[in-house]
Amino acid sequence: MSSENSSADDVRQVWDVVVVGAGPAGASAAYAAAVAGRRVLLLEKAELPRYKTCGGGIIGPSRDALPPGFELPLKDRVHAVTFSNNGRFTRTRRSRQMLFGLINRPEFDQQLVEHAQKAGAELRTGVTVQRVEQHGSAVPDRRTVAVVLQGGEVVLARAVVGADGSASRIGAHVGVKVDQVDLGLEAEIPVPDTVAEDWKGRVLIDWGPMPGSYGWVFPKGDTLTVGVISARGEGAATKRYLEEFIGRLGLAGFEPSISSGHLTRCRAEDSPLSRGRVLVCGDAAGLLEPWTREGISFALRSGRLAGEWAVRIAEAHDAVDTRRQALNYAFAVKAGLGVEMSVGKRMLTVFERRPGLFHAVLTGFRPAWKAFKEITQGSTSLGELIRTHPLAQRALTAMDRRPAAAGEVSAPE
Repeated sequence: MSSENSSADDVRQVWDVVVVGAGPAGASAAYAAAVAGRRVLLLEKAELPRYKTCGGGIIGPSRDALPPGFELPLKDRVHAVTFSNNGRFTRTRRSRQMLFGLINRPEFDQQLVEHAQKAGAELRTGVTVQRVEQHGSAVPDRRTVAVVLQGGEVVLARAVVGADGSASRIGAHVGVKVDQVDLGLEAEIPVPDTVAEDWKGRVLIDWGPMPGSYGWVFPKGDTLTVGVISARGEGAATKRYLEEFIGRLGLAGFEPSISSGHLTRCRAEDSPLSRGRVLVCGDAAGLLEPWTREGISFALRSGRLAGEWAVRIAEAHDAVDTRRQALNYAFAVKAGLGVEMSVGKRMLTVFERRPGLFHAVLTGFRPAWKAFKEITQGSTSLGELIRTHPLAQRALTAMDRRPAAAGEVSAPE
């Protein structure tokens, strides 16, 4: 250990970094801190592997943020996308190069945790964190955070990373604020070989009937992941959309092995990313792409940053240095992921008003399809695209300003 107080820390069992939550964000944070040679404890309330409601798409930025030597447990490689607008005006676009990969979260998350463990992080599962304390009787000094577990056990750390999902207790401690909440519903549907073969290498994206909603079909061998997402508060309509979507696809006769739901929460622009020696990342920080609600790449990237800056906070000897490192973490997140989120919010606003135009452009305008390919493959990002392509910038600005035509819901054929 690099800490000057390592012998005292051993007696009091003070960890350099404690990470709460072993999803992609938490495992990435634990890996980053452990690779730096720090003493890291990764806490997870469930037993691993465990199921998570998630489409499981691994786009280029996700792949690029994985630990060295990580081999993706891909269930399929996507080379084609079928787009439809509420079941109509269907068009399939194809790519010679793989667009993105598809994984099952239990295997993927487990593998990320194993990489963190190999780097030196210690894992404890089946433990629920009640709260964190940075002042009071449980905290021996100003350089220490107390993580209070269910049952009363206290774990001490020099820095804490909250990666405990969208209903985060650590996020509540930090004061995370959200300005967009969506409900995702998903079904894992086992299908016969003949059906699976029809979907192999191809996904479907359907722009839905409610503003900002869409549905997807992601093939994973003998199972199709079918889901929809829309703004919270539209629960009955979202459920109806999923049922109709499955019916339209001819999949209503197959019994889902899992049906689940999940709320995604998108941070407000002024939402904090830290409080004292506690950082938040991934869903716990409300970090995801607002338009597509893609969260894995945001989790992996913010998790890695949180782990790196947690190491610096663990080494900080006073409140001023701690604050400086926490601000540096916030700056790093906002300079990259924050820019992507800002563009994503603009895209969502345009999409909510003009889904038909969106569909027509993406399926009929070659540069738009090229941009979609480059973003999913990881050769550019949404923010970078808008910043470096004047045409894209002008098009988004024009659509921002242009009101939707009355009753517009679909694109021309």
